[in-house]
Amino acid sequence: MSSTDSTLSAASPVDDTVLGNTEEVISVYDEALHLVASSVALQRAYEVAGLVDATLWHVYPELLEPASKAMAESVLANGVPRSIEIFDAPNRSRRTLLVFRAGQGVGVIETDGASVRREVASQGENERALLLHQATHDALTGLPNRRQFSDDLRNVLPAVHEKKPALMQIDLDDFKPINDTLGHGAGDAVLRMAAERIRGVLQDGEVAYRLAGDEFAIIQRDAEQPAEAERLANAVVNAFKEPFTVDGISAFVGASIGIAIAPPDGNEGEQLMKAADIALYAAKKEGRGRAKTFSRSMLIVLEQREMLRRSLRTALRENQFSIEYQPLVKPPFTIVGFEALVRWRHPLVGIIPPNVFVPMAESDGLMSEIGQWVLEQACRQATTWPSHFTVAVNLSPAQFLHDGFTDRVSQTLDMVGLRADRLELEVTESVLLEKTTNNLDTLNTLNVLGIQISLDDFGTYYSSLSYLKNFPFDTIKIDRYFIKDLENDEKSQVIVRSIIALAHGLGMAVTAEGVETRAQALWLEREGCDRLQGYFLGVPMPPNAIDAYLRQSSSMEVS
Repeated sequence: MSSTDSTLSAASPVDDTVLGNTEEVISVYDEALHLVASSVALQRAYEVAGLVDATLWHVYPELLEPASKAMAESVLANGVPRSIEIFDAPNRSRRTLLVFRAGQGVGVIETDGASVRREVASQGENERALLLHQATHDALTGLPNRRQFSDDLRNVLPAVHEKKPALMQIDLDDFKPINDTLGHGAGDAVLRMAAERIRGVLQDGEVAYRLAGDEFAIIQRDAEQPAEAERLANAVVNAFKEPFTVDGISAFVGASIGIAIAPPDGNEGEQLMKAADIALYAAKKEGRGRAKTFSRSMLIVLEQREMLRRSLRTALRENQFSIEYQPLVKPPFTIVGFEALVRWRHPLVGIIPPNVFVPMAESDGLMSEIGQWVLEQACRQATTWPSHFTVAVNLSPAQFLHDGFTDRVSQTLDMVGLRADRLELEVTESVLLEKTTNNLDTLNTLNVLGIQISLDDFGTYYSSLSYLKNFPFDTIKIDRYFIKDLENDEKSQVIVRSIIALAHGLGMAVTAEGVETRAQALWLEREGCDRLQGYFLGVPMPPNAIDAYLRQSSSMEVS
């Protein structure tokens, strides 16, 4: 790359050090086109040091000519650089001005035919300007790209004196379903509109970038921190509250933001980016659609999580997993089976909830192995129960999508000697979203083997009735969300009553999860719910407690 191009790539906005070391005639202007920085060469040529509130028009009055002025203002409006030829009347010479976006304003490099250093000598000035723009800007959104971001971040660090630049890492929430359901064209349209919303809340000293995919960033310079960074981040979050409209369809896409401030959170690029990433992770964990500022406590949480992730790799080998069994009850109170619930007892931390370690296991490719262990142990345990009892086992998406899954299930049943109709496999609607055709083939194969299939957490995901039409599930499990307010909430009663009627109309049984009170159990029994599950009927218990529970429950009734 030529020295001219090197200057340009570091010049959006241009760094003071670059301006001080170059022999080129360079000037930088803010959004109102007031001069904010210039090279020594320009200061010598135009004596701007003594000017108060100098503008682009003071330095280059030739640009006031209507055609030239329109070209210069178009750079500010659309970000596409232009080369503008001007005539220097006193010297009777022509010069070329390369005008390009610099931060929220514009930069100008003055060249003449003899001194221009080009990467491609045959390219004209307009083509050269366009190549420069393409190299430093994202083609889809027009925002500066990762290359420009890296240059700009290096230019603001290390922070000195009272300057406290902030870095914001931005991820779009719920963007993937846009691509999956509406297509990549719609996804591109949303990304363009997202860039405009981010750009629309920026002020002086704030520059937005598109890094990759649905990842954006903002560098904020020389502001009162952390107040200004949090103000800007909240403005971005609020800008995403309204839906995006694509081809008449409204799509809701939020923004999660992690904020890091130099120098306290890091005073070099990699440190500051890591801090912003950690803050972004915290924002997503708290529910997304929000901004979080980095704190040392976040780092501690992340380190603990990484420790658990490393421990998870040895947990199965060191027998740290166990299974508890929660009763499945047919009203008024007949035990018909148990659901197997995996537990992880860490030797130092204690019990780790499944909602913490299962996502880790899935992302690290461990869930298939753990799921196979649970399946085998649960089936072995079921062989010790009365012969009409069933055992329900949850399937994770990673386990369900694993090649050869149905063969492994069949082999497990043969190995432990459990009848296929005593095994109930529970899948959620999120599993079916991954590969609908292949998944339905897998479910049909399991059905042919005689295994019962339950659609778990019905009503809380996408609840597509097409699943019920295309595959005859044996059971629908109503999520606890609809059961918790069942006694007093008429809407919950209507929904549960409708699900029971729908399932029975399709020849399927219904299980209600989260039954915590006698009143809930009695209401569900009156409405014809086939099975109940919850703490009122029995808590999850280790295998050695099941016999005592069965003896005690033989005399119990809900009513």
